[in-house]
Amino acid sequence: MLEQVSSFISWFDGIVWGIPLIALVLLVGIQFTIRMGLLQVRHLPRALYYMVKNEEGGKGEVSSFGALCTALSATIGTGNIVGVATAIVAGGPGALFWMWIAAFFGMATKYAEGLLAIKYRKIDADGHVLGGPFYYIENGMGKNWKWLAKAFAFFGACAGLLGIGTMTQINGISDSVRNFFDANNEWTVSLLGKSYSWTVVITAVVVTLCAGLVIIGGLKRIASVSQVVVPFMAIFYVIAAIIVICVNYKAIPNALVQVFEGAFGLRAVGGGALGAMMVAMQKGIARGIFSNESGLGSAPIAAAAAKTHEPVRQGLVSMTGTFIDTIIICTMTGLCIITTGAWNIGLEGAAVTQKAFQSGFPFAPSLGVFILMLSLAFFAFTTILGWNYYSERCMEYLTNGNMKFVLVYRWLYILAIFMGPFLAINAVWEIADIFNGLMAFPNLLALLALSGVVVAETKKYFEKVNERKL
Repeated sequence: MLEQVSSFISWFDGIVWGIPLIALVLLVGIQFTIRMGLLQVRHLPRALYYMVKNEEGGKGEVSSFGALCTALSATIGTGNIVGVATAIVAGGPGALFWMWIAAFFGMATKYAEGLLAIKYRKIDADGHVLGGPFYYIENGMGKNWKWLAKAFAFFGACAGLLGIGTMTQINGISDSVRNFFDANNEWTVSLLGKSYSWTVVITAVVVTLCAGLVIIGGLKRIASVSQVVVPFMAIFYVIAAIIVICVNYKAIPNALVQVFEGAFGLRAVGGGALGAMMVAMQKGIARGIFSNESGLGSAPIAAAAAKTHEPVRQGLVSMTGTFIDTIIICTMTGLCIITTGAWNIGLEGAAVTQKAFQSGFPFAPSLGVFILMLSLAFFAFTTILGWNYYSERCMEYLTNGNMKFVLVYRWLYILAIFMGPFLAINAVWEIADIFNGLMAFPNLLALLALSGVVVAETKKYFEKVNERKL
């Protein structure tokens, strides 16, 4: 019976994350890119400036930078390390090129999500903000579509509690800690009839306590922690990756050749060019979407809380999240893996990136493994925080603002963090994938329906900019 359930979950996961969803995400991004005239290229410098220059006097709960860091805390995660490795092993170096393509069009999608989040958000008398896909579906598309908004909120609450924000992340942290400190399981303890390394138990307790202390403090505490941890962990990881790439600098030209040739199947033998290209495309785009979450509808929940008057301004700030997540961090991981040759020696998942970092620190291989462990821990921990905020806001909308239910959900979320290392993780990952993908469908429909609003708001804003009124 359990095998049948597991098989069904795997099958349904493949259906949800199949070609239709990937194509729909891409088409939405392409549409916004064309209709707004390559906005993600023309206005990227302005977006990066707005990212660090907070707007004065805007209504909201946190600064634009705080909202961005909250969103990045959820998107920069194990996908940037494990997901990139998985894509390159399965699709070859060409998968990295298609991750760039997904990010390029995803920036336009993320811009639209951030803009709509501010335009249709709800701010109550106490200054509490609630916004995101549920409100731009309900208020933008009309009350008749409230059922679609409720569906999005249900999928989001389930995705946070049942895996993507809790069990999968703590499992990733505990595994990386155990592999570094107790790879051979020499120090174990028996719990509920099973043997676990002491490092796993200690990690579960420490991470749960740390996450709980932040989560109980609500959005402002999550944002304040994210503003410190996210920039630190991103810079720390990028510097380490640059060291790995520099050590293997002679392999960079060939690595870039492999990326572009692999993207179009030019190295395939015989008539397999098209097949090789399709595999690279599917793996790269799917992992890229999963990593930066453009189109999935999660990031606009955080964007809605930003202190700003201008929807376009926050849309530009939100857009930088995809740029940082995929164009910078995923590219660093991909180049480390390709320049060191770690992708084609029979390893999988985190072991691929671990091998790349070992090769990149020949003077101290254990240092490379330690840096990767630390990066995984920080990435996964901040994902726990970011997804708690997302899923609590989904729960708040789903229960019509009943904060008692939200409080119960918060404690269940903390309990799920602690349980993560002690559960079979494969099914949990697949269930999380399913709910994460199901979130995208209502959001993408709303983006298509409200694309005219996005274009009109954008045109009006930049007319004011050109007239020096802003």
